[in-house]
Amino acid sequence: MTTTTAGQRREEAKHAYDAFMADCPTRQLLESLSDKWLGLLVHALADGPKRHGQLAHKVAGVSQKMLTQTLRTLERDGLVTRTVTASVPVRVDYALTPLGRDLLPVMVAVKRWAETHMDEVNAARRAYDLRGGEPSSGGQASVEVGGSPDALRVT
Repeated sequence: MTTTTAGQRREEAKHAYDAFMADCPTRQLLESLSDKWLGLLVHALADGPKRHGQLAHKVAGVSQKMLTQTLRTLERDGLVTRTVTASVPVRVDYALTPLGRDLLPVMVAVKRWAETHMDEVNAARRAYDLRGGEPSSGGQASVEVGGSPDALRVT
């Protein structure tokens, strides 16, 4: 009989998941991780615990409902802890767990990439829309962005 350690079983389990497979549970996790509010909230918690109101202030545009729903998802997935302190009024703090801290650099990188490349993405979108969604002829479209946001040359 072969004995495996807990570490070996964890390592084997890592290789058992394949998000390219239709029935892989990692797809649900990837769906959660792709939510814009989730990524922004993970980033907002980077510098320490925050209360619900502080998070609402930091992440402009998130509704109370979406903030609460996303925090519950983060807590359920083990990325955030919710600490209730008995006081008047009751104080509730949210903080990243070690698992959430492990995810943080990925979310920071995605946010940074989006902020850095937004002009290029907008130019590509305008070029696509000008073509009416048709494939470009002769390979990739060449897109140049001029001085103003509306200045665009597609070749």
